[in-house]
Amino acid sequence: MLQFNFYIFRYKKYVYLPKALKPRIMAFRTSSKGRIPIKLIIGAGIILFALFKYWSNTDTNEWTGRKQHITLDAEQEIAIGLRSAPQMAQQHGGLYPDQQLQDKIDQIGRKLVNNSVARNTPYKYDFHLLRDPNTINAFALPGGQVFITYGLLKRLENEDQLAGILGHEIGHVVGRHSAERIAKQDLTQGIISGILVGSDGSAGAAQTAQMIGNLVNMKYGRDDELESDELGVRFMIDAGYQPEELIGVMKILKQAAGGQRVPEFQSTHPDPENRMEKIKEAIKKYRK
Repeated sequence: MLQFNFYIFRYKKYVYLPKALKPRIMAFRTSSKGRIPIKLIIGAGIILFALFKYWSNTDTNEWTGRKQHITLDAEQEIAIGLRSAPQMAQQHGGLYPDQQLQDKIDQIGRKLVNNSVARNTPYKYDFHLLRDPNTINAFALPGGQVFITYGLLKRLENEDQLAGILGHEIGHVVGRHSAERIAKQDLTQGIISGILVGSDGSAGAAQTAQMIGNLVNMKYGRDDELESDELGVRFMIDAGYQPEELIGVMKILKQAAGGQRVPEFQSTHPDPENRMEKIKEAIKKYRK
């Protein structure tokens, strides 16, 4: 746990910090009673509490080896996923009414799980084919609920591409990305709240705080996607699939996006071209 010791000395109408402290904070003019405005103290307290809560919850993911800031345990992740799954299916028109296709997805999903480190996790993996014929998407909820839309499935060319998508989504679960994002969102919300309290909720401060929070969370979203691509390659190789087909999936996604692609810095997903290069690197890394 990190400890911060602050020593403030008041002289006349100025507040000074010792010269040894860096960065140096000088000459804060106080109120007529010689006090810092209470709103600034409360705002700073909110921000410090949010930072302490975030940084004090640090854990190493035993399946990826990466240190993460997470406030949920595996049982909570599973509960959130199971509770949210029916609502997510409803938003996409329910489940696709073809049991044969669903069985195929289940078969590929189980093969990926049973032949990779995913089988050692506490999560309960379920795979769902959504009815939505227009949306091109796949996603995973905390705890193992994995979804793919029919709009994406019908564009795939072979079983290995489907395995690449499912492996990528399993990677999100194994990487605990949803739980990590929840903790990050709590942090940014705390910072935003502190800024608004300290600034009397001015419109300019609100817009600045929200922009900072959005950009931070976007960056973490892109990192999650790249890690899931690498895990997906790893899982595909372990299960006997051809990982090069994941590059084919990236080409399909790029074609589907057309000219609507926004700059990578302003997107929660990396550009498909960048992802292809990272996938090639992962193939060289894990292929024996």
